[in-house]
Amino acid sequence: MQGSANLNIMIKAARKAGRSLNKDFREVENLQTSASNAVEFVSRSATAAGAILRDDLTGARGTYGYVDPTGETEGEDPTRRWIVNPIEGRANFLHGQPHFAVSIALEHKGQIVSAVVFDPAKDEMFYAEKGQGAWLNDNKRMRVSSRTKLVEAVLGHAVPFSVKRTLPATLKDLARVMPECSGMRASGSSALDLSYVAAGRFDGFWQREGAVTDLAAGVLIAAEAGALVEGVRPGQVPLEDGSVLCANAQIFAALAKVIRHAD
Repeated sequence: MQGSANLNIMIKAARKAGRSLNKDFREVENLQTSASNAVEFVSRSATAAGAILRDDLTGARGTYGYVDPTGETEGEDPTRRWIVNPIEGRANFLHGQPHFAVSIALEHKGQIVSAVVFDPAKDEMFYAEKGQGAWLNDNKRMRVSSRTKLVEAVLGHAVPFSVKRTLPATLKDLARVMPECSGMRASGSSALDLSYVAAGRFDGFWQREGAVTDLAAGVLIAAEAGALVEGVRPGQVPLEDGSVLCANAQIFAALAKVIRHAD
């Protein structure tokens, strides 16, 4: 795909931040014996990668707003904003697990129009632009899987950590869904889970509670690969409510029926 100027800016910024993360990630395993040192180190890694992204993105498009896990900065242009997470899958990074991503989305008038999810550990760049399809690395077109039966599906999900309000509902989801599918995966990275739906590696994914910085890029990538994307409950808007139900068109209705039954 011949990407727009904005998409090219996003890809370059993601690669630059990813190089910084990969360098730091090689040191994380050595810090596992001291949890406090590891947490401080990862915080510095996130700050450094975040600074790279902010410098590159705002340097190229200085009038756009900017949202990341530290907060939001309003831009001169009220119609456009970057939505960024420098380490989406931070707990994985902290524990020395090579499954995390740089996530960058561009929003225009309330719609995500460009998206990049970069997995630096595996050197996989997932990207999409609205109406242009979803792509992996050097112009490999992605499409969702063609499985038609929920019983054959492998699904991704995100279990809320700590005392999140949606934990009881998610545990009920798992009890209902697990007997109906081929397998469940909780990878620790929503951005990569949604990208894996796009690539056909997962047949579906759901999450009841997530931040816009975790979900924005992955939602567009999955949709552009042919996935249906809605809120877990009818009427919920994924990027407003942090609630996502995503699957290929053949199994979406069956998955939605199982998960929405209790709601």
